Amino acid sequence: MRIIENLAEMRETAKGIAVSRRSCGLVPTMGALHDGHLSLMRRSSGENDVSIISIFVNPTQFMPGEDFDSYPRTWEADVEAAEKNGVDIIFHPAPEDMYPSRSQTSVMVHGLTRSLCGMSRGQGHFRGVTTVVAKLFNLVQPTRAYFGQKDAQQAVVIQRMALDLNFPVEIIVCPIVRETDGLAMSSRNRNIPPEYRQRALVLRQALQLGRELVQGGETDPVVISNAMGEHILGDNEIELDYLEIVSPETLETVEKLDDLVLIAGAIKIGGVRLIDNILIGPNGPWED
Repeated sequence: MRIIENLAEMRETAKGIAVSRRSCGLVPTMGALHDGHLSLMRRSSGENDVSIISIFVNPTQFMPGEDFDSYPRTWEADVEAAEKNGVDIIFHPAPEDMYPSRSQTSVMVHGLTRSLCGMSRGQGHFRGVTTVVAKLFNLVQPTRAYFGQKDAQQAVVIQRMALDLNFPVEIIVCPIVRETDGLAMSSRNRNIPPEYRQRALVLRQALQLGRELVQGGETDPVVISNAMGEHILGDNEIELDYLEIVSPETLETVEKLDDLVLIAGAIKIGGVRLIDNILIGPNGPWED
């Protein structure tokens, strides 16, 4: 397994992969790898001739007051995990190379970034995401890129960006991987104070409650979201960031649950922001 830190070396390597007509899979990450990331790596390795992950804590997607400085960084463990899960190349660029001084260009997807995390973190968060992913696509030139369903809005936004900007990249969204108790895996989970860990399951429980209501025949999004919100707010130390029932394609709120919808939420607990979601409709799927 190679580690590439230089942008010019990454470009030359990508050119060699393309010339040899080999397929290339890319898994963009910010490190602090967990089993969710590893599932993406294994899929990338199984579907491509060359599998690449990026490890880059992207400063431009953190808004003022967010956890950039405290975001977990576990480089040695990440390298070991990547090598064990079929990765051929780790691309680990420096911030000053990805964002040269006096940079003035960014990539922005507008409508899809106004709701959900865009309401609470701001559209600037997604500007940072799409800008860095566009840079990675240009540098790595992947055939396929792999993202997790946990970050559902991010996946939809990147799909739109790739389509709008004619990137020849297939965007593959993979299922959420969960802890044994159901908490969606996230690099931020390790920052949850121990006394809050069990209570952090409240968002997952609320989503399950929403699923049960749909299974029981409820189609009114207001009834469903109110029930889920009441469950979360039963713990007065948990801050409900948002809880929305939206179209999985447009991310716009729905008036009636008569087709597949995305139920997505975010909470803050013990100083840590967590997100989760399910895809569900009147006829299923009943499991996520």
